[in-house]
Formats: sequence, C-alpha cells, structure tokens
Amino acid sequence: MKNRLTLQQKLLQKLSPQQIQVIKLLEIPTLQLEQRIKKELEENPVLEMDGDDNYSEEDEQAPELRSDEDKDDEEFSVEDYIPDDEIPNYRLTANNYSPDDKQVDIPFSVGDTFHEFLYEQIGMSMLDDRERKLAEYIIGNIDEDGYLRRDLLSISDDLAFTLNMDVPGEELEKILEIIQDFDPPGVGARDLQECLILQLKRRKHESQPVALAVIRDAFEEFTRKHYDKIARRLSVDDEELKQAIELILKLNPKPGSSYSNPHNRSNQHIVPDFILEIIDGELQLSLNQRNMPELRINESYLDMLRSLTRSKNGSSRNANREAFSFVKQKLDSARWFIDAIRQRQQTLLVTMLEIIDFQKEYFMDGDETKMKPMILKDIAERTGLDISTVSRVSNSKYIQTHFGIYPLKYFFSEAMQKDTGEEVSTREIKKILKDCIDNEDKRHPLTDEKLTEILKDKSYNIARRTVAKYREQLDIPVARLRKEL
Repeated sequence: MKNRLTLQQKLLQKLSPQQIQVIKLLEIPTLQLEQRIKKELEENPVLEMDGDDNYSEEDEQAPELRSDEDKDDEEFSVEDYIPDDEIPNYRLTANNYSPDDKQVDIPFSVGDTFHEFLYEQIGMSMLDDRERKLAEYIIGNIDEDGYLRRDLLSISDDLAFTLNMDVPGEELEKILEIIQDFDPPGVGARDLQECLILQLKRRKHESQPVALAVIRDAFEEFTRKHYDKIARRLSVDDEELKQAIELILKLNPKPGSSYSNPHNRSNQHIVPDFILEIIDGELQLSLNQRNMPELRINESYLDMLRSLTRSKNGSSRNANREAFSFVKQKLDSARWFIDAIRQRQQTLLVTMLEIIDFQKEYFMDGDETKMKPMILKDIAERTGLDISTVSRVSNSKYIQTHFGIYPLKYFFSEAMQKDTGEEVSTREIKKILKDCIDNEDKRHPLTDEKLTEILKDKSYNIARRTVAKYREQLDIPVARLRKEL
C-alpha cells in the first residue's frame, strides 16, 4: 500500500507569550504579585524601582516594542519603540495614603519548637543514658499535635535496626509514661481518649471524677452525645453530667498546638486585593497597592541601545548584534511585564466594579438577605470579558469592606425560586438556616426535616436533602451532634 500525501487545513488558536503572562498574573492574589514583581526585578536588569513620585497620564502612552525575530535583519532603529520624551514609568503604588502613615515592623524573637521543649524536659528527668536515648527516640516520633501515632512495637523494631538496641515493649511503655508526665498535659497520647484522660488526671476539680468516668467508661456515647445513656450508665444526674461535660470541653484535643510558637508555623496571612469604603454615602473601590514597588525602564540600558544603533560601520554593527539583541530582548520583556501588570489591574477593577454594582444593596450594609443570585456568566456579560477571565479574577482574591474581609467567590451563588415566584440567592437560604440553628433549643436541636418545614413556611420550597447539603456547606453537624445538656 502506497503512502499518500494529503494537505489539511486546521484552525488553531495559540496564545502569545504576552497573553500567557497576563493570564498568569491575573490568577495570583496581591501578596503573590508582590513576590512576582520582586522576582522580575531580580531577573531583568532593565527593570528598576522608581523612587520618583511624578506621574502623568502621558506616561501611560507607551508604544509597543518590536519583538518579531525576523526584524533583526532590518536596519536597527531604536526610535521605533522608544519615544522622544521620557521613558514612561508605570506606577504600581497607591497614592491615596498619607505620608504620615507608618508601617512599623515589630521585632520578635523566635522561641523553642515544640519538640525542643520536650527534649529540654528530658534533662530534668532522672534518666540514665539508655533511658535518655529511648525517650529522645520516642519524642522524635511524636507529631506536632502532641500524639504518638506509631505503636511501640514498630518503634522497638526501628530501634533494633537503626541503633542496634534490643528494647522490649514493656520498657518502652515505662519511658512513654514518663514522657506523658511532661508538659503540655496530654502529650504522648496515642489517641484522643488517652489524651483527654491524661489531661483530666492533672485537673483538680469537683467534676473531675465524673468527667474521668465519662471518658474512660462511656467514651463512644460521649462522642455521639448520647447523654441519657451516659447518665444511666454512670448513675449521675443531669447537673453532675453537665458540669463534667463542661470540664471535658475545656480540654485541648491537640496539646502540641497549644505550645507551638506561632512564629514557627506557616499561618495564612490574608492581604485584601480590593478596598471598598463608603465615602459621603457612595461606595468607593480601590486596589490595595500599598506594598507594590513602582517600576520603570532603566535609562542606562536605553542609552546603551541608542549607542549600538549609531554605528555606521557594517562590521562593527555585526559585532554588536549580539549585545543589541540581548538588550532589546530585555527591554521587550520589561515592557511586556509592565503592560501585563497594567492589564491585570484594569481587569481587576472592571470586574470588581461590576460585582459591586450588581450587589450594591448588599455592599451598603452587609445584609446577606439582600444578596442577589449571581453567577460568573452575569459578570462576564456585564464586563464583556470571557467567563474564564472572570473566574481567574474571583479566584484567591479578597475584598476588604466596612463589615469584614471576604473572598470574591463568596458573592457568587445560584438562584432559587420561592413559592411567590421571586428569585433569591442560595446564600439567603443558608443565612436563614444558620439563624435557625443558632437560636434553636440545644436540648432539642432542629432536625433537617424540621428545618425543611421552617423553610417551607417561609415560602422556600426545598427538599430535605438540599437542606442537608446547605447545612454541610455551612460546616454545621447533624442535630444529634449539636445536642447539649
């Protein structure tokens, strides 16, 4: 069979490097953008931070750089992409802050880690060298929550292979008991039940005996909140059981976390991308750009490019072609980056302004019942942007309002129709559910069936499984687990 040559025509859509850069910058929040700008400053010598506060609209009018590779063979003309006036700088910093505003960095000293704290306590115990080694090895297997997740038999096997120590389980059990007397109370426990027992043993409280009995003898009923069964099994009245439960609830289920130095943990720090204020009764939106550096093109590289293009001698020009190509490539990259930042900021503002306009009643006072149903398509149609672009803007972005900081995704919700025909946001239904549960009788919490009936009385005709889904989305447990004495 002979091979045949065929001619096919395909229509492909490819993104340019500039478009890809804009998309990537659009996805990241403000905190990561700051880091991205710093990285670009380190990698591209043509970019620099500008300390000059002078800025005008004329600076925005920068022509595009020529970047086609096939133009390298043409006569070099730097004026094709460098204007006669000053090289435009693009201001990234916000100019609505007073010079009196100060960002004071408070110094702090990082303390010992949780495990270092445990190792220090070994030195205060009367242990010989062998026992000290075993204690250190056990502590090394304790996790950040303070639990020993590995069984002693596995640790015994590890000691035999790694340290060539033959240690029976009984000996390790005795060392573990010593560690369980360390601070914080509950450390070295192998499960939650043991952790709570260790803490209760150190408590001096009139309800301690009953609380200890609850955890030791009725732990499963306690986790299921079957208080009637517990009272019958332990032969205690409701008041005694209530005080014991209150004591148990004050215990720490993760004793290690109570000691961990906050400076040693990677806490999520939310930096709002937008700031919304009410000024003279009107909503005013601004981008949070306080820590953004101001970027511009380095003049020395422009002078270098000009000098490279003035050469009349052909051989000299060819010799300088490599240098010209390098400087031009860095200038192109710098211009593209500055333009990508500008497009990012403009797209963010346009999108957020339409979200605010759509949800204006809600943003005035923060009342969730005034939030309208809104999906990505609604904002895409209002802005003229693609749905994927709106999705990128709303992802991982936060806005600071006068009633709190919220992720942009919070304002998007599906619509649901009431019996009256009115369309309402599912956010409104969740708010009603939460209010009902917050105000319920904790002795007899509302079941999903009862919540469904309450919503139907309010003209929200939804199924019980939908109520259960909304309750789970609100991170609210079932009625049985909300029961209190």
